[in-house]
Amino acid sequence: MAGSSSLRIGNKIKRSEQHVKRKKEKESTKRDERLKRRRHEDKNPDLRAARQSRNVPATIDSKRTWDEVDPDEGEEGAALGRSVDILRAKRRRVEEPEAAEDVNGEEAQDKEPLDNEDDDLDSMLGSDSDSDAGTKPAPPVREPSEAPSIATDLALTPESLSTRFPALFDPPPDQQPKVLITTSLNSALHQEGQMLTTLFPHSTYIKRSAHAHAYKYSIREIAKYAHGREYTHLVILNQALHVKEPSGLDIVLLPGGPMFHFSISHFVAGKKLPGHGNPTNHYPELILNGFKTPLGLLTAHLFKSLFPPHPEIQGRQVVTLHNQRDYIFLRRHRYVFRDKRATEKQIQGTDGKPMKGVEEVRAGLQELGPRFTMKLRRVDRGVQRGSGQEWEWKGGDEKVRTRFSL
Repeated sequence: MAGSSSLRIGNKIKRSEQHVKRKKEKESTKRDERLKRRRHEDKNPDLRAARQSRNVPATIDSKRTWDEVDPDEGEEGAALGRSVDILRAKRRRVEEPEAAEDVNGEEAQDKEPLDNEDDDLDSMLGSDSDSDAGTKPAPPVREPSEAPSIATDLALTPESLSTRFPALFDPPPDQQPKVLITTSLNSALHQEGQMLTTLFPHSTYIKRSAHAHAYKYSIREIAKYAHGREYTHLVILNQALHVKEPSGLDIVLLPGGPMFHFSISHFVAGKKLPGHGNPTNHYPELILNGFKTPLGLLTAHLFKSLFPPHPEIQGRQVVTLHNQRDYIFLRRHRYVFRDKRATEKQIQGTDGKPMKGVEEVRAGLQELGPRFTMKLRRVDRGVQRGSGQEWEWKGGDEKVRTRFSL
């Protein structure tokens, strides 16, 4: 009512003064409530913990929806088009038999005293010995991790995926990747292509531009040429139509596929990053985050096959591929561990409490570049579209904003 009455004031200056007064009163009321709540929470810390547990923002990631899969389907639920959390499905398959065994064990223990009721009345010593023989030591309780991880579990290998893509899920042991990098026809992305040779170890860049009357080699011919020279992967950097910028990245697993098509956006060279460092020839460590579905697990194994299995830790280089809402963010950093300064605060976990074990340690990062964002558009069975598609992105798939493919 006070707000509506102030709007009826004809004098503009008086109306403005009433608005400022009403705004200050509202701010002072909120401040008094905040200080009052702080005094109560200082006396009872449980109130603060309860309030912080309720004040969790609702994001699209937290509202993510999954496709319902019938347990009788088995491995058929691991189709590339299904949005299924493989880790959660595996945990459910493991927990259900254990729960059934626990229930059967409790029923058996409940029946034993009824059958041997007379013996228990005659001899208490015999009952103690029987109970000692029947009980098993409880397994140790494992404390939850201080820092919850979103890293991809590459040990998960659904049988349907491993049989369809044996080269990705069951590669030869200690296989060293060898990558051939080229561009689309008549492309001018020579610097960007040369830059990718510093990102992927054991890689070679070959220009694809040629004279107007020269022979234009197709992707199939280039893949055959690369396989004959013991290359394991073929990477094609595509250029935008009217801009000298990368627009796509195609990765072929030699000799016969599959072939992955990614779109690229926000490509930034390393030299344009503020405070960037210079990469070295050490094998980097690889971090894969957020790949949960069968298609995401397949994509994660593709990126894993592009890097040597044994990184060189002394180089302190790490390549991160972070999947969030089907967008894959690629970053490369150099890290260093140092002591905590007196002016720095302690590292806090998701619950707002200081993390244990890292009180006096800090990690510094220096980005090396390049950085760009990818989005998976298509997975071909062989080389190029004519071989058929295992999965293809469609515009209607994004109508439901809480459903993701990776």
